[in-house]
Amino acid sequence: MDLDPQTGGTVTGWAHVVQSLQTLMRTRLNTRVFRREFGSGVPQLIDAPMNSANVLALYVAVAEAIDVWEPRFELTDVALEANAQGQFTMTLTGAYLPNAHLGDMSTVSDDTRTVKVQATGADVWSTA
Repeated sequence: MDLDPQTGGTVTGWAHVVQSLQTLMRTRLNTRVFRREFGSGVPQLIDAPMNSANVLALYVAVAEAIDVWEPRFELTDVALEANAQGQFTMTLTGAYLPNAHLGDMSTVSDDTRTVKVQATGADVWSTA
């Protein structure tokens, strides 16, 4: 359970996973005072040229961060779309494991879940 920054209400279940993924993608490494290792390398790669090496580095940064910090989402695919204005959208596909943080690795169902997050800058993220 967490708080929704827009409404102040509580967020649970799949909505909490989506919010956690968003936070994880926009948080730079070494910026949380009491948890320096939290975050991802994604913010540092946003303004980098989108050549094949940097796109691969972005995929790796996403996969590593989710593997370490969000056990409730088992990532199976990452797709990236970018435009000339510097905005990009990442589509994260995977399985929802609602109790993985408690050690239960079973899924709710066999369907895959998709999260689209987009950035217009290193610290400006939203769900697409």
